Amino acid sequence: MAALLERPIEAVARGSKSETNRWLVLVIVCLAQFMVILDATIVNVALPSIQHGLRFSQENLQWVINGYTLLFGGFLLLGGRAGDLIGRKRVFIAGLIVFSLASLLNGLSQSGEMLIAGRALQGLGAALVSPAALSVLTTTFSEGRDRARAMGVWSSIAAGGGAVGLLAGGVLTTTLSWQWIFFVNVPIGAIALVAALRFVPESTGSLAHRTFDLAGAISVTGGLVLLVFTIVKAQSFGWTSGKTLGLFAASAVLLLVFVVVESKSRNPLVRLRIFALRSLSAGNTILLLVASGLFSMFFFASLYVQEILGYSALKAGLAFLPVAFGIGIGAGIAQQLVRKIGVRPVMTTGLIMATAGMLLMTRLPVHGTYPQLLVGLLLIAIGMGFTFVPITLLATTGVANDDAGLASGLFNTAQQVGGSLGLAILSTLAANRTGSVLHGATSHTRFALFTAQLDGFHLAFLAGAILMAAGIVIEAAILRKRDVERIEVDGPEGESQAISPPDATVASIA
Repeated sequence: MAALLERPIEAVARGSKSETNRWLVLVIVCLAQFMVILDATIVNVALPSIQHGLRFSQENLQWVINGYTLLFGGFLLLGGRAGDLIGRKRVFIAGLIVFSLASLLNGLSQSGEMLIAGRALQGLGAALVSPAALSVLTTTFSEGRDRARAMGVWSSIAAGGGAVGLLAGGVLTTTLSWQWIFFVNVPIGAIALVAALRFVPESTGSLAHRTFDLAGAISVTGGLVLLVFTIVKAQSFGWTSGKTLGLFAASAVLLLVFVVVESKSRNPLVRLRIFALRSLSAGNTILLLVASGLFSMFFFASLYVQEILGYSALKAGLAFLPVAFGIGIGAGIAQQLVRKIGVRPVMTTGLIMATAGMLLMTRLPVHGTYPQLLVGLLLIAIGMGFTFVPITLLATTGVANDDAGLASGLFNTAQQVGGSLGLAILSTLAANRTGSVLHGATSHTRFALFTAQLDGFHLAFLAGAILMAAGIVIEAAILRKRDVERIEVDGPEGESQAISPPDATVASIA
């Protein structure tokens, strides 16, 4: 790491030159992203304690999760585009401030309503931080070897943070109190904020002085918020109920209005021709499928170890710690292999491994052991490390500096919407299977109940495997060698040949 931090780059700001350490920038944005990803899962383990402490009803408890998900998923695209328009560093810093203050308010909450409002504010902060952080990386690192290395670290943080969150939630809730799952964000956010102010370069696209597309911003944000809300409520409403279908239709209308507005606007919020970039479209489609399966794996595997194997919250968190290491190992190997054998073979290998791991999870027994679970978890983890590096490179390669924030917003939106949609659908499938098995059971002993519940989990894992395998099909159907050439080109002695778009304006405020 010390060797990496000694490598400077030149940053140009309105005609003045100063040196920016891009590897230090990587550390700073990854620290912020780790905080955001950690928060997506750290709350799950603490929900029973939160319910007891603030006297939540079972119905309202879900909004501790949904309040965050709603604004995070709904504002990601707008947050990413805001970075292109007003400055990626500015948006990144604003997000850190909002997220950290919301975390402090959550820890100080005296009522359920206050916590839900704080969680929504946290989601808004996360929607600013995540796309801004990724767009800072894509404008700091040129396409080629160094970007692959940076994205390997980024992917490890982005995918492994969820597993660490389960452990951290168990440790903090058990040893201190549920409030500390929020308080822990405050010093992390403060460190990232101070470091960002000093070391992260400012950058904007040439779009910075155009008229703001208010109609586009309102329609896309409203459509995404309504879509995420419908997804998280579909299980309780019923997928075929009039309420669910009506909400899906309303969100579709808003998103269609957005497309019409953007196609006619002289200065659109989203330039629709970006979707003609096959690498970006394929990367985001595959990510949506992968996130659907991965989020569900964490959810159902956590239920398996706690409800069926009887693990405590702390022991359950420890059980998932190897997942973080597996993802890190896979991502480290992947960023090396991408240059040697190419993006597509690495991603295909990762998806095959993850699919195999999911299928192994369908064989978990009621009286299972941790080694039986660990084999599947490690296959999925290493496979995800192999997969997330190529996907991140695909979704950000060939994108002009003007659209770096937009590409980052699309990437994060695909991940968040995919995760929410997958979890909602697979939870419904699992619940229906469990109900069906119980309905046909001749006895309702403890073992019979566990067996029915596990049958539901098995179906969810099978569906997750199908989603992973679908990613392989999409990759084979859409991607061609020419779509990934810019990612795989290295120059002499490993230096990247890729050149950033000439309209890039990278400024350093030191």
